[in-house]
Amino acid sequence: MSDTSVIPASLAVRNLFEDLLGRDVNVSTGSPMTAEHLPTGLFAIYTDNQRLYAVLGMTLSLAANAGAALGLLPAGAAEDSIEEKTLFPNLAENVFELCNVFTSLLNREGAPHVKLYQVIYPGMELPNDARAHLLALGKRLDLDIEVSRYGKGKFSLSLV
Repeated sequence: MSDTSVIPASLAVRNLFEDLLGRDVNVSTGSPMTAEHLPTGLFAIYTDNQRLYAVLGMTLSLAANAGAALGLLPAGAAEDSIEEKTLFPNLAENVFELCNVFTSLLNREGAPHVKLYQVIYPGMELPNDARAHLLALGKRLDLDIEVSRYGKGKFSLSLV
């Protein structure tokens, strides 16, 4: 485990979402994602030097709303995706970009370079090690994020 890892501040997360989505985003302290969120959640796995570094989870509602906002799509696109309990491919592509840009909040000067290793989409199986870290207590940030004029959802980040 790297002692150079630092949980990003909620303000940094909000600023990244606002900059990428081009709209107001409200961020508040939330409760962690739970096992019941896993089947429909979106997860990003980050590594440094081929080792698990962090797991980011978003509920389907947050992934769909952020994906629609990033793609300048109407809120209805997110609502349809949530209703069908799947993340439409165009929304998934946008959220992949958001997850990739999120590495900027995980990298620190003088520390090993953190990369986006994999994105697990709703309905896909989250690997056991990533699942264990996401659901564990420890070095983590749990937020409720609301995208203006779209909707909200849970965001959980767990560092190994």
